[in-house]
Amino acid sequence: MKNEIFRAYDVRGKYPQEINEKAVFKIAAALRGYFGAKAKIVVGYDARTSSPALYKEVVKGLGGKIIEAEMITTPMLYFLVNKLKADGGVMVTASHNPKNYNGLKVVGGGTRPINGLEILKILNK
Repeated sequence: MKNEIFRAYDVRGKYPQEINEKAVFKIAAALRGYFGAKAKIVVGYDARTSSPALYKEVVKGLGGKIIEAEMITTPMLYFLVNKLKADGGVMVTASHNPKNYNGLKVVGGGTRPINGLEILKILNK
């Protein structure tokens, strides 16, 4: 996994060369340690063709108390994190990037953004 996928606002790269199922599982497992085993996490994905496969690996990697929102928009993920008083959320998306990209947007409680550089630190602990 290249450090370049950990960006100022999120994690993203070309699928499957830079970000793939193995990478997102590893990131999600590290996030489980960050959030804690009892944390309630909302997980969703966008309409990209690679998103469902990455979503499955995020859910597996996070384990624990997951709220599977499935295909939703990023603003809907933020809404659900707040409405359900979740400890965080993970959205499988590459936002405005071309269809051959994918990634993760991660938020803590109250939808506090957890940027890619923070995620890299969490991963390297």
